[in-house]
Amino acid sequence: MISESAPDPEDPKPRKPSSGVLVLTVCSAAIGGTFQYGYNISIINSPTGHIQGFINATYIERRGSGLDAPRVTLLWTLIVSAFSLGGLTGALLAGPMAVCFGRKRSLLLNNSFLFLGAALALTSRAARSFEMIVLARFLAGVNSGVSMNVQPMYFGESAPKHLRGAVAFSSAVFTAFGIFLGQVVGLTELLGTDALWPHLLASNALPGMIQLLTLPWFPESPRYLLIDRGDERACVRALARLRGGVAPVGEMEEMLQEQRQQKVTASKPGSAVTPWALFVDPDLRPQLRTVMAASSAMMLCGNDSIYFYASYIFLAARIPPGKIQYASIGTGASEFAASIVSNLLIERVGRRRLLVGGYSLMSGWAVVFTVALMLQGRGVAGMPYLSMACVFGYILSFGIGPAGVTGILPAEIFDQATRPAAYMVAGSLMWINLFLIGMAFPFIISGLGNFCFLPFGGVCVASAAFLGLTLPETKGRTLAEITADFDEMRRGKKRGRQEEEEEEEEEPRKENYQLGKASSFPALEEETDS
Repeated sequence: MISESAPDPEDPKPRKPSSGVLVLTVCSAAIGGTFQYGYNISIINSPTGHIQGFINATYIERRGSGLDAPRVTLLWTLIVSAFSLGGLTGALLAGPMAVCFGRKRSLLLNNSFLFLGAALALTSRAARSFEMIVLARFLAGVNSGVSMNVQPMYFGESAPKHLRGAVAFSSAVFTAFGIFLGQVVGLTELLGTDALWPHLLASNALPGMIQLLTLPWFPESPRYLLIDRGDERACVRALARLRGGVAPVGEMEEMLQEQRQQKVTASKPGSAVTPWALFVDPDLRPQLRTVMAASSAMMLCGNDSIYFYASYIFLAARIPPGKIQYASIGTGASEFAASIVSNLLIERVGRRRLLVGGYSLMSGWAVVFTVALMLQGRGVAGMPYLSMACVFGYILSFGIGPAGVTGILPAEIFDQATRPAAYMVAGSLMWINLFLIGMAFPFIISGLGNFCFLPFGGVCVASAAFLGLTLPETKGRTLAEITADFDEMRRGKKRGRQEEEEEEEEEPRKENYQLGKASSFPALEEETDS
């Protein structure tokens, strides 16, 4: 079967291996995938005042009286957090969808949530219903939740080993691009006006339409075709297209070996592992623990909440209101630039260094930001701009490592059978923590004041320490090699516990021996003398 993919020696024009199809596949999948996540978390910030005014006006029409500021803020927080709840729903749907429909088809079907949400957002003003905005944001979240899990899976399974990190990291590049473009489109000179904000919220349908028209022309994940569906011919065809006409023999052998291992352990190529099975399997606990910590830290560090509440942060830093929308664009541009740089570095520096280094830098910026806010409160000149620079530095540091590396980890440290379940666990934790931080962020800013970023700095310190101790380097390594590292760590900890237990058991023995040596023989001598 593998020989079918070898080039024909009689072909007068043999094709050279090319990654053109792979690049186009990445662009097509990402423009309607993780791009949507970044785009949807940024477009909601610009029309904040307009939507809050719409909520109040609608309430006056219904009840005859307006809402006070805290209740308006609460309803606004509900609109913002609906996106996170939808993302959690999408993360739970992503695993079953990826197994049942495949990676590519799941991304295509996922656009149905997006189009329905866009229609609701576009007609919400005419219907005089802010509840439709809540539902529209929920459906946009479902779309993002599915794509944030399925797209890295698709990329990780389609890329060659030496490009796996760079291809998977492109998810973060498109997320950052979506954030930046959403901020630009949300300018008051474009769609960020009181008359056009419904069109701004519905503009996410355009990237979805682009994906719907282009992605069907590109191949499915070769690993899914072989290991999940058991279709070796389709796998060879897909792999040949992604590699420029030739399916590498070594890569096919590696996939066939993984398929054989799957058959031995799970007996059927299409059998999926549930998230609960990951928790009860002691062999997978180190990997699961690492992914859970990385996924939680990605949201608990507070970076993505900055885009939801950028206006609050820059107002707290006393940036002039007229300049806030341009400062917000700077945050998106910072992460976009950092993600591009990191995409170039990931195969040279490695995943572990980028992840630990990113969180270490973020913790430093959180401390500097806190000091800047304190000095600003005492009237020190120039501190508002230092505060804004700290926010940019925080986002840059996030884009260098955590933004992209976190999404790669489940694809690199779990096998084909456990990967969808691992992404379900990781995605669920990401969205739950984003929801909690999204709800708490305004109250953290108002309650802690100048110290609002210290909790996030603490999360960054703890994350850098934990991941530095538990995550092996995965750059350019096979799944078997990475799994061996985790097994070695687990055996080392087990040996350490056994040695401690043996030492604890040995200490009472030594004490008994010393007692016998000190007291037993003199007692016998006394009995003999008597």
